[in-house]
Order: sequence, then C-alpha cells, then structure tokens
Amino acid sequence: MNRRKSVVVVSVIMVVTLLALSLPQQPGAKRNIIMKQDLSNFPAHEGVVAQVELAPGAQEPKHTHPGDIFGYVQEGTLSLSIEGKGTASVKPGEVFFVPAGKLHWGKNEGTTPIKILATFVVEKGKPLTSYAQ
Repeated sequence: MNRRKSVVVVSVIMVVTLLALSLPQQPGAKRNIIMKQDLSNFPAHEGVVAQVELAPGAQEPKHTHPGDIFGYVQEGTLSLSIEGKGTASVKPGEVFFVPAGKLHWGKNEGTTPIKILATFVVEKGKPLTSYAQ
C-alpha cells in the first residue's frame, strides 16, 4: 500500500515538473539568458540580459515581469501589446519599455524571425515571467 502511494506521489511530482518546465518556453518563442548581475545601488534587485527570439507566426502568451523591461529589436518587426496602451509595431533598431507588473504580449506577424535584446531590472528571487491565468 505504501509503495503504491509512493508511485502515485512520484508520478504527480513528475507531471507537475514537466508542466512547469514547459510554460516558460512557448512554441516558436525562446529566451536565452545572457547575463545576470546583482545591482550595486538597488538592493534585492538584479539586472538580467536576455536574447528573445520569436519565429514567424509565434506569439507569447499574456504575461508580466516583476520589474521593468528595456527592449531593443535587432531583427524583424515585433507587434507589442501592453494592457492599457494598445499595440505598437517595433521595428529593427527601435526600442521599447514595459513597466513592472504590466500585462503584455508580443507577436511575430511577419515572415522572418524576430530577435530582441531585453534587459530586465527585477526583484531578485522572483520568477522572471508570470503568465496570466
């Protein structure tokens, strides 16, 4: 009986872990953390630099971050929607800003991949991304 319960508990843990690992990377979207650094004059916060890529037709789900984001579009055109601000097209060489905690999402409506260099200023220890329910 105890063995059966253990197998069930281990199975549930494995399923939950696999689901949690699948959430951060959506199909056609990937994020590669390039650097993380504690901020010297901003206790309990860190800077995170990431390369974000969206394949043609890919869309990130609605989400928030525990800090501000500064983004620079390197390639492709990003359709960026920020709750309360509408949708903007951000082209190569242009920048964007998303305030901490603001619900937003991005989409690649073009035929070429999008590459974005994103710098996050976030509270240390919190998940970098929280997806909307």
